Amino acid sequence: MQLSVLFAVLSLLFAGLNDVVFKRYSSKIRSRGIYIFGTGIVWTFLQTIAFGIKGDSLLFDPVSLGFGLSAGFFLVISNILLLESLTHIDISLCSTVYRLNTIGVVILSFFLLNEQMGAIKIVGILLGIIAVTLLFQRPSSSHGISKFPLFFGLAIAASTMRALYGATSKAALIRHADPQTMLLIIASCWIVGGSIYAGVKEKRFRLTGKKAAYSLVSGTLVFLIVNSLMLAVGYGEASVVIPIANMSFIVAIAISLLMKTERLNRKKAAAIIIAVASIICLSMA
Repeated sequence: MQLSVLFAVLSLLFAGLNDVVFKRYSSKIRSRGIYIFGTGIVWTFLQTIAFGIKGDSLLFDPVSLGFGLSAGFFLVISNILLLESLTHIDISLCSTVYRLNTIGVVILSFFLLNEQMGAIKIVGILLGIIAVTLLFQRPSSSHGISKFPLFFGLAIAASTMRALYGATSKAALIRHADPQTMLLIIASCWIVGGSIYAGVKEKRFRLTGKKAAYSLVSGTLVFLIVNSLMLAVGYGEASVVIPIANMSFIVAIAISLLMKTERLNRKKAAAIIIAVASIICLSMA
């Protein structure tokens, strides 16, 4: 196996695991802001150590700062929305919708970055829409039905914010922003964004032992997700490794099925297959 594919698969596995951790955290009433805050602290700490070991130099120029803060904002909002949506939505739907942010990246890149939109990418967009439509299955309980449209909308909003993060990162590389500096800024944004959400929206700021444990796990996983993907891109072509990494919803669903926290029916199975086909089409030139 090529190193690029190996690191892409590792990023896929870590992302799938983190989606499951997100789901377990969201299953109870806990502060989302504190969770993001703690995850950001762990990620920033590990990222700083990694930079020190590798001897990477950081460049805090206006371009790197501006794009880093913008990308960090979009990524923090997307993960907060993902956490909120997982409260009432199955991981099969939420994780798949979130990873189909590639649709948004392709559309935004077409309008903002003048990238081409070929027939295959249009097919990929249509397949993605079909996959989400198939996954739109209301829960059986009356309590869940009333809140389902709201939290399904949050899942779409999370995917949109994740797409804006992807498009911003693309634009940053075109403008020669320093990726290492951006990475540290983005990690730090989780600390600021999480604390603001906890203090302003949730009006509580209390870090318990369980929240700290969840933050430690997710912070470590996010660090591994991002750095594995960076290594994959460094060893191979982004058009090959990024689609592989975006298949992480398959891992999240597989773990949920093994844990018996979710059941797979024909509609869900068809949607997953179509979503994979969508991402493959969207990644093709």
